[in-house]
Amino acid sequence: MRRALTLPLVATGAIATTLAVGAPAQAHGYVSGPPSRQALCAQGRVPDCGQIRYEPQSVEGPKGLRSCHAGISHFAVLDDDSRGWPATSVGSSVTFTWTNTARHATSNWEYFIGSTRVAVVNGGGQQPGATVSHTVNLSGWSGRQKVLAVWNIADTANAFYACVDLQIGGGGTPSPTPTPTPRPTTPAPTTPPPTTSPTPTPPASGGTWTAGRTYQVGDQVTYGGATYRCRQAHTALPGWEPPYVPALWTQV
Repeated sequence: MRRALTLPLVATGAIATTLAVGAPAQAHGYVSGPPSRQALCAQGRVPDCGQIRYEPQSVEGPKGLRSCHAGISHFAVLDDDSRGWPATSVGSSVTFTWTNTARHATSNWEYFIGSTRVAVVNGGGQQPGATVSHTVNLSGWSGRQKVLAVWNIADTANAFYACVDLQIGGGGTPSPTPTPTPRPTTPAPTTPPPTTSPTPTPPASGGTWTAGRTYQVGDQVTYGGATYRCRQAHTALPGWEPPYVPALWTQV
């Protein structure tokens, strides 16, 4: 039987803004990096996820559960291990980042692999920032692992859940091998065509930030008179305006 290891953990919190952010009643938080299963659905990297694609922050259920979907039937896809969830290649130390669309007072955050709690971070009953990061030592583990991240709220009986697929020690989901371009079978012309300088591709621009639009890394948008560049591919939701989610946007 595997022995439970006492693993060191460093917690850091980042407050993006002191302004209150308006959000839907069921908007709360989820692990955005490495991308959790609901984040992958929201980004469109895993198809046919159903409703979770539009509200990855809403996987809320009673404290003490050990499921990815918190017992919510229309989020059950999150516990379907046959979906081929991409695993992020990591080393022995992993930094998990929560994106919080409603900043609840926090009891603690917990991280599990199977039935083993590999890390816990005390929230002290305080309100966290718009993003919170925890660095967890997973040196006692290797290969493909599913980490269950739990955000336990201080003033309710509920918690938020997110499952993150990792390939510890590298070797995660490989990129597809490109098909080689066949060699031409006809001889080259005796007189080469005139060469032209390639036209440089301008930086991607998404115009004005718009909720419901899918953004890719490098896309630029304007919001409130400022320009922002996308840091993580995602589908924008109300409450995720660029100034309030530094995990997703950086000001240019």
